[in-house]
Amino acid sequence: MYTIPYPQFDPVIFALGPLQVRWYGLMYILGFAASYLLVKKQIRDFSFERLGDHFDNLNMVLILCVVLGGRLGYVFFYNFSYYLAHPLEIPATWQGGMSFHGACIALIAGGLLFCRKQSLNFWKTADIYVATVPVGLFFGRIGNFINGELYGRITSTGIGMVFPGGGPLPRHPSQLYEALLEGAALFVLVWAAHKKPWKASAQNRRLWPHGSILALFLIGYGIFRIVVENFRQPDPQLGFLFTSLTMGQLLSGLMVAAGALLWIIRIRYATI
Repeated sequence: MYTIPYPQFDPVIFALGPLQVRWYGLMYILGFAASYLLVKKQIRDFSFERLGDHFDNLNMVLILCVVLGGRLGYVFFYNFSYYLAHPLEIPATWQGGMSFHGACIALIAGGLLFCRKQSLNFWKTADIYVATVPVGLFFGRIGNFINGELYGRITSTGIGMVFPGGGPLPRHPSQLYEALLEGAALFVLVWAAHKKPWKASAQNRRLWPHGSILALFLIGYGIFRIVVENFRQPDPQLGFLFTSLTMGQLLSGLMVAAGALLWIIRIRYATI
């Protein structure tokens, strides 16, 4: 059976004594850096000086939300029984285990609280930030691929790879599928929509009001994740929930529903 050779990456780029610089960490740094620069660009493009005044503080809040929300999301959504029995291991993020859906919930909640406290327009701020999230997702999935983790299901097609920890049979490189869909394709979608002029409709409402880009992101990510989950290996401690439904698909379905509801509300009732 023909397979694509999996490139044997050394996870450590270089080491200086006990200090190791790893590809996975570098991918996160590149994702945060790209988001940082793109948000700064939008602050200038949309003349949102008040966000610029709180930019660094908000970034710190959002980074904490990513870490805390991602970890707690994994604990509650994917391995609750284990961490209920081993609560002292919950902070051990270095052992792996982060959930994007948990991070997304925390980001929205943390961003909303910060914007309310600082009297910032939450919907405008959310649109500016969420338009950059797919870039971070792209780099994150590349990091997963380099680590040989979160690989796909066994396949007999010619695009399979034998991953170091995935047994002797070829598997879908689902990390790359996610990088292309949840990263590159989703970025093109939300960035192009965010750049559209907000023309007034006959009812004197905006066709692209603040918050509609956040809704579009939720819908787009949810749909792409549902598709990729058909190729991704389910988490071993969970397996399939109902017949062939995975936890990722269940959470992404709720994400699509929330995005659709938000879209309807903002399009119908928002005036800015």
